[in-house]
Amino acid sequence: MEFPHRFRDPGLATLALTHRSAGKPNNERMEFLGDALLGVLVAELLYEAHPHASEGELSRLRSQLVNGQALAVVARELELGDRLKLGPGELKSGGFRRDSILADAFEAMLAAVYLDDGYDACRQVVRRLFTPRVGELKRSSKDAKTRLQEWLQGKGLPLPTYELTDSYGEDHAKIFDVSCTIEEPEAIRTEGSGGSRRAAEQDAAEAVLRRLLDKKP
Repeated sequence: MEFPHRFRDPGLATLALTHRSAGKPNNERMEFLGDALLGVLVAELLYEAHPHASEGELSRLRSQLVNGQALAVVARELELGDRLKLGPGELKSGGFRRDSILADAFEAMLAAVYLDDGYDACRQVVRRLFTPRVGELKRSSKDAKTRLQEWLQGKGLPLPTYELTDSYGEDHAKIFDVSCTIEEPEAIRTEGSGGSRRAAEQDAAEAVLRRLLDKKP
């Protein structure tokens, strides 16, 4: 598939596809900008497509679309790997096939579109590439605690621990603060709040899931 933007300044695309292993200048700064743009534009798509979804569910859906593995799939469809500029070490080790390098290159290309022709052009590219993907997503009826437990169990990892850290307010409008902690695959501790302890636990579990699923390989 051809990349859906014709650059006025082809040098921006060249820079976006230059990995740090090739020296400077490279695409690291552009990857930072592209990551932010992609997050906003995919959030907009999901907000439109799922008008009744909760904030937590929208975040989960977004993490399915913008994690490193998913973005590497998009990069392969666009054949970005064939155009990457890599240093000798990365070339020898097959860096053009690595998910993290491909995902970063795709995000950098979005930044290149933005710098070349503005926000609307970048928005059009994202909507063209991700609208079909948004349509293919399936919303889960499982709550965050269940999904986190199943994710950890599927990898043979210890289950999370929840701890009530605070509660305040009048009895009829009490707010609970709860922490959710996991030790593997990395130590993560998040905080959640809600009108019941269970709701606060769900909020904290959703935050852990977001951290886990947003990690790039």
